[in-house]
Amino acid sequence: MTASRRLAAILAADVAGYSRLMEADEEGTLAQLRAIRTELLDPAVAAHNGRLVKTTGDGLLVEFGSVLDAVRCAAEVQAGMAERNAPVSIDKRIEFRIGIHQGDIVAEDGDIFGDGVNIAARLESLARPGGICVSGRVQEDAVGKLDLAFEDMGAQALRNIARPVKAFRIATGPLSTVAQGGLALALPDKPSIAVLPFANMSSDPEQEFFADGIADDVITALSHYPSLFVIARNSSFTYKGRAVDVKQVGRELGVRYVLEGSLRKAGSRIRVTAQLVEAETGKHTWAGRYDRDLADIFAVQDEITEAVTTAVAPAIADAELRRALRKSPGSLDAWATTSEGCGILARPPRMTTNWPKRSFVGPSTWTPIFQTAIAASRR
Repeated sequence: MTASRRLAAILAADVAGYSRLMEADEEGTLAQLRAIRTELLDPAVAAHNGRLVKTTGDGLLVEFGSVLDAVRCAAEVQAGMAERNAPVSIDKRIEFRIGIHQGDIVAEDGDIFGDGVNIAARLESLARPGGICVSGRVQEDAVGKLDLAFEDMGAQALRNIARPVKAFRIATGPLSTVAQGGLALALPDKPSIAVLPFANMSSDPEQEFFADGIADDVITALSHYPSLFVIARNSSFTYKGRAVDVKQVGRELGVRYVLEGSLRKAGSRIRVTAQLVEAETGKHTWAGRYDRDLADIFAVQDEITEAVTTAVAPAIADAELRRALRKSPGSLDAWATTSEGCGILARPPRMTTNWPKRSFVGPSTWTPIFQTAIAASRR
């Protein structure tokens, strides 16, 4: 078939945290995706005159003749997904990220190619889970014609795209509320952390991959701790290359702690710094610095990953205990028992062998904060 060119609005979407969802429940995730497509995606695309070009394991590509149709479809899909996800726990939610761009495309054998498609896919990677990111061209056509708010993200350097692309985030439903500092995602029932991409502060662009590798490995390593809720890479890496407010990250991702860091290179040596921040207060809970000779890049990456991980996990445990203790007791018995238990733990092991375990046991009516502190003390 002969290739043809045309102007089109392209919608690209994928599932945030797809690998994590598949690892946790492959059959259940696939069943949910099939239901979502049948009950929500396909009807929305058809209602707004779109053409489903193709699907991948976790994504899809849709062509529209109109920018307004593309944006309306995206907003409808995300509103529908928010409604479906409302009763679902955070770690089991299926959330789409959507990117939209209008540009020249090449159509051949039912598929589409070109910068218009590539830019839409790159914008999708900038979108928050459950969010929509559009190009400046789309925003110009849609603003004032749809009851949607557009948040300026500035010019974005997109991978394999020669020129920066002005991008906008569409504030729909809960997203606009979060962006305005209102309601936030509910925190999980255990300590939660997001590892942001480490910033490459050196003049060597090749170190970008090294910095990303460290952050990626730290996410993987922390995920092995059953006591932690770790945000997936796809979600935390949407903040790459952006100046972000840690408090905002905490609200948007529903986490209590944020790990951020940077990398600098001078000659054959590198310096990696990392900081653990309590998102609610913006207070630094832990910080570390690691200087290494860059002889074997993978060995250095593994060494730094292990050092950061083994420091961060205990730091979170300590921060959780301090957080519990600084809350109002509510019960003087709870305060006294917790303080007694912490005092016991501060003693050398030989002095606590025969200490009565009653010091760590309290009524179930005590507040969760003190139950958390007592549980932490027992460890």
